[in-house]
Amino acid sequence: MKKNPHIGSSLDDFLGEDGILAETSAAAIKRVLAWEIQKTMKDGNITKTAMARRMKTSRAALDRLLAPGNTSVTLNTMDRAAKSLGKSLKIELADAG
Repeated sequence: MKKNPHIGSSLDDFLGEDGILAETSAAAIKRVLAWEIQKTMKDGNITKTAMARRMKTSRAALDRLLAPGNTSVTLNTMDRAAKSLGKSLKIELADAG
């Protein structure tokens, strides 16, 4: 019986070997950000129309921001969303590990 080389390895190792770790990480971060924005909007009873107005953008742009799978949102857009909700956007570099 042939031993599976992935048994005992981490998911990061597996995704790194397949060359999709960065893409997967970006998608996960975007999903969390979209969820946090939607939760804050819901908690504050803020409609999409009101949020788009606060951000000085269109509903379509807000929908792209809130779409979990859309990783092409700019930092500027994320920062405007955070500020529109009375929050700040925090991005940091961390040691890989």
